[in-house]
Amino acid sequence: MTRVALPRRAAATVAALAAATALLLTGCTPGASAKPTGTADDATVKDMQQKLDDAESAAAQADTDAAQNN
Repeated sequence: MTRVALPRRAAATVAALAAATALLLTGCTPGASAKPTGTADDATVKDMQQKLDDAESAAAQADTDAAQNN
């Protein structure tokens, strides 16, 4: 297996996107059913928006950290 070297900024961006994806995929509330209801309640929307905002903030911080390290 050949290892590909990525610039730190690209690696930080990929890591942040992976974290955001994981948050979005695992953001289900306990007891949620697998059947779509067609609408989301306000609490769920706010929770998902908060998770997205946190992921974007982490990505921006990782980008800043990578820029300082280069």
